[in-house]
Amino acid sequence: MAKLSTLLDQIDSGTILLPEFQRGYVWNRDQVRGLMRSMYLGHPVGGLLLWETSTEDTAVRGGLMGSGTHLLLLDGQQRVTSLYGVIRGRAPAFFEGDPQAFTGLHFNVEKETFEFYRPNLMNGDPLWVDVTELFAQGPVPYLTRFADDPEAANVYLTRLNRLSQIADKDFYQEKITGADKTVDQVVDIFNRVNSGGTKLSKGDLALAKLCAQWPDARSTMRESLASWEEAGFSFTLDWLLRNATAVATGRALFTALDRVDAEGFQKALKGSVDHVGTFLDALSGRLGLDHDRVLMSRYSFPVVSRLLELNGGQFDDAAHRDKVLFWYVHSALWGRYAGSTESTLQTDYDVLQQSGVDGLITALERSRGGSLEVRPHDFEGSTRGSRFYPLLYMLTRVKGARDFGSGLELRAELLGKLSSLQVHHVFPKRVLRDAYDRGHVNAIANFCFLTQQTNLEISDRRPEEYFPEVEERHPGVLASQWIPTDPELWKVENYLHFLAERRRLLAEAAQSFLSELATGVEAPAEEPLRPVTVLASEPDDARSVQIREMADELLRLGFAEPELDTTISDPERGVVLAEAEGFWPNGLQHGRGKPVVLELDPEQADLPRLQELGYEVFTSVDSLLGFVNRLGQDAAGSTAEEPGEAEDEAAEAVSAPPTADFGAAMLSIYERARSEADYTATFFLGMLSELGPLGTARKLLNAPAVSDGFANLWERGRLDLTVEALVLRPEFEALFTAEELDRARTRLAQFGYRFLDG
Repeated sequence: MAKLSTLLDQIDSGTILLPEFQRGYVWNRDQVRGLMRSMYLGHPVGGLLLWETSTEDTAVRGGLMGSGTHLLLLDGQQRVTSLYGVIRGRAPAFFEGDPQAFTGLHFNVEKETFEFYRPNLMNGDPLWVDVTELFAQGPVPYLTRFADDPEAANVYLTRLNRLSQIADKDFYQEKITGADKTVDQVVDIFNRVNSGGTKLSKGDLALAKLCAQWPDARSTMRESLASWEEAGFSFTLDWLLRNATAVATGRALFTALDRVDAEGFQKALKGSVDHVGTFLDALSGRLGLDHDRVLMSRYSFPVVSRLLELNGGQFDDAAHRDKVLFWYVHSALWGRYAGSTESTLQTDYDVLQQSGVDGLITALERSRGGSLEVRPHDFEGSTRGSRFYPLLYMLTRVKGARDFGSGLELRAELLGKLSSLQVHHVFPKRVLRDAYDRGHVNAIANFCFLTQQTNLEISDRRPEEYFPEVEERHPGVLASQWIPTDPELWKVENYLHFLAERRRLLAEAAQSFLSELATGVEAPAEEPLRPVTVLASEPDDARSVQIREMADELLRLGFAEPELDTTISDPERGVVLAEAEGFWPNGLQHGRGKPVVLELDPEQADLPRLQELGYEVFTSVDSLLGFVNRLGQDAAGSTAEEPGEAEDEAAEAVSAPPTADFGAAMLSIYERARSEADYTATFFLGMLSELGPLGTARKLLNAPAVSDGFANLWERGRLDLTVEALVLRPEFEALFTAEELDRARTRLAQFGYRFLDG
């Protein structure tokens, strides 16, 4: 047994460290609140498992092993880190993660609840006490805060004293001892006792063994990852380890590293970093793939790393490089590594060893039934998650696509200060929504790239309005962007015909360029393309705003960052299962739970197969946020409303006008949405039944993202039927706070709602 305060002191002194094979901190705020609530109430929170060792070359985080006995924390990292962060007000030395998960925790002395700092709720309210501040100075300084009410002060100080005494609580400790214990044995023990937590991946296990021989392995790899991050490319430790394994062994399985000593791995790691850099230069300079969003097929990289290792670290010449790029683009377009990754990688390593890049191309052709031809229907995807979005960007960069406004080619050296590009919808979304579904509105064939200035100047104008002006000022510009030149196809009513023709033109351009790569035909006096900046467009529809706000809220709560607008492929068959709005491949918390998919167009996805593969699938933002809310309530040990929410509502209702009319009005907008806008708000109706009219309105107004109902009504041009519009009616304004009314007004204004005077 050891007191919590002693454990924290041991962390400060470097006696308790974290083994390098452990992943970083993954808890969220609700889990921290739940832990503090359990500690405060005296509930069991589990013991700790430590490895007592004096081995000086064991890889650790949080300090140097040095001489003497140290304790390596095997089970309990999340709990100990959370308590250290809350009590000390800072992260421990071994910390890797987001410190916001445990900073700013407050305790309500009246309700005995824990919440993270919220200005609107806590500012000016003496009942909320900063927990870190309490541990730093003790309960006594709070005497003056509650001096006006001696009876309550006695209760409050008793509770604060009880909270501060958490530091004196004992933790049960179990230790693994014995000089014969190896890292492999301890890792196995860790995985068995941590079966309910974040298990180590195969890459983590391999890296743990390497760290035993070379303690700086993980930190050295992180330095390379950080340098690529600065250049705009995001990779993972597992991915870099995959490249190093290919270089060192020519094998796909991480277990092949068992036969590689520390010196051999250091050499392989340096080689793989150099090879990745060489390939990134080729992708950026020859194909224009110069940022993370357009970087295709990361699992093709280990094959190229192996190729360069066998080829002395470089391509034979420009023609050889182009053949490799031809193979790379096609391996990405057809999902070469979307299936059984390790077996496919091993197949390609072996082919590469025997037949070089020509063998890789032949194997890929064979897997595609003998043809690698790009056809018009391949561009039928929608959203920037489509595999063919990067191909559109690549064509724009390499085939001399020109800007509609300036007429200049979209090359950084020509555009100068105008070199920031944005995705432009050829047919504005606003003019398509009434007649076409979202898949058609966001079709890849409706995208092109323009300078930010031109994109802003065109705004929401129809092609039939601005295309004649563009072509008159800069003849040939439309053709350079593969825009059909038939004016009849520029009309909204002929939009689907426009898409079909543009897909044909894009397919021809793609096939022509890829053939050039395959045959080694280069443009005269070829110069490397210089990177341009592709700016994210401001969200101009309720769906985009809703998804972005949802992602931001989940990040604030300590959940993992999702991949937005991304393709999800079948890991066994390689086929595309969905082009999802959001995807958490490792669960909402890294390494915990199933992969999570947000798919707002379920009719265009293979939902049964996703569920068969064990994915949690959500088809609305509301359902996902509801699921997260339930997870949070369970983790925090509470199913009640937000602190003060029910009480505040009751207090306001006393002085507010009668609410019967508001309830009738809420039912009325539901009925009108169903009859006038063909939208049945089932979720909204359930909320009315569960929370009542006022509770439902407040819940929606205080939500971090606009609701599914808001987004659906916006798509139908009926924002007048939203709760936000209803609460702004003069007869109902008194029911809500100024902040809630401002939020309603801001949301509506953001999407062009016209407010009636008076």
